[in-house]
Amino acid sequence: MDLVGAAAAAMTRVTVAPDSPFGPDTLPYGVCAPEGGAPRVCARLGEYVLDLAELLGDPEFAADSLHPFLARGPQRWREVRERLRDLADGALPDTAVHRLADVRTLLPIRIGDYVDFYASRDHATNVGLLLRPDSAPLPPNWRHLPLGYHGRSATVVVSGTPIRRPCGQLGIDSGTPEFGPTRRLDIEAELGFVVGVGSEFGTRISTGAFADHVFGVVLVDDWSARDIQAWEYRPLGPFLGKSFATSISAWVTPLAALDAARVALPEQIPPPLPYLRETEHWGFDIDLTVTWNGTVAARPPYRHMYWSPAQMLAHLTVNGAATATGDLFASGTVSGPERDQRGSLLELTWNGAEPVTLADGARRTFLADGDEVVITATAPGPGGARVGVGEVAGRILPALPHPDLADR
Repeated sequence: MDLVGAAAAAMTRVTVAPDSPFGPDTLPYGVCAPEGGAPRVCARLGEYVLDLAELLGDPEFAADSLHPFLARGPQRWREVRERLRDLADGALPDTAVHRLADVRTLLPIRIGDYVDFYASRDHATNVGLLLRPDSAPLPPNWRHLPLGYHGRSATVVVSGTPIRRPCGQLGIDSGTPEFGPTRRLDIEAELGFVVGVGSEFGTRISTGAFADHVFGVVLVDDWSARDIQAWEYRPLGPFLGKSFATSISAWVTPLAALDAARVALPEQIPPPLPYLRETEHWGFDIDLTVTWNGTVAARPPYRHMYWSPAQMLAHLTVNGAATATGDLFASGTVSGPERDQRGSLLELTWNGAEPVTLADGARRTFLADGDEVVITATAPGPGGARVGVGEVAGRILPALPHPDLADR
């Protein structure tokens, strides 16, 4: 910080490094608690956070979630973003500025509903080859609709929350289950979308109305227990293998920050039904990076995703299902056509047959206790700059003791 002018005691100028992915073209929103203070809605600027209740004087930001702000809708979102971009160029009240390292970042939204999709053709094909080798890799309906399932919103946690290894029934080759901690703990690198303005029961959201309802994006790590999943998922799909933990980034990047990153989808063959056809491009050129114990393990490209978030939301509501402020829906694993672009360890190690070599020389397949996974992402911004799309991190804790494991 540089103190400025005669108002040095009261004003602060935030200096942002030219190559920072969190400059005034990004300005993501989150909820922070300064030391000894109550949670507040904040915006990130470089390595600092701006207390929006202090800076803008609006009580909707003196809250422990983004909900009051998100519910105001797109016009309010634009007004606040433009005001913050103007203010970021000048001196700010020092009571409104905190170092990022000095605040505690919290879950930015109260998630009432969470849906996870399966929108990457490369990921879906790989999973089909691995888990259904005697069948066609893609289910027959996959190219006609964005497949998804309802996750458990109560176990969505903010980045940095430790992840406890889950226990459950593990399917084995004989078809007889055993109980124990998962041996195939995995990640799924995803992009999540935060609903700002909900929709009423019995109504639909068209692809063209996507930006009227969705405020922004978060990074998602949908932790997965593959051995639990493989035993339980037929015929109803993911359940305990997925519901134990989903991590999201502390910062929600507004859609407006990603204007320069919007791209056309890959060609969809056959053409989708009319309610899924887009009137504008809602693909995104976002590059994710997966780091495993300090080693870059994969670089999944979001631009290869087959289904767009506008199509996901249109399909989610086409039956009249309601949505609400703070609802979250995610893309499913982001994977590209190359091996180093696969966003899950299931794919990256080909279900354990092709270990990954980490920087310490260890050859690894799935996650061990103590492992840390960090997912980051950036996208093209104005003038060739890069826009940050947050970070989501988690470290694995051992399974909790259980009476059925006492003799092991």
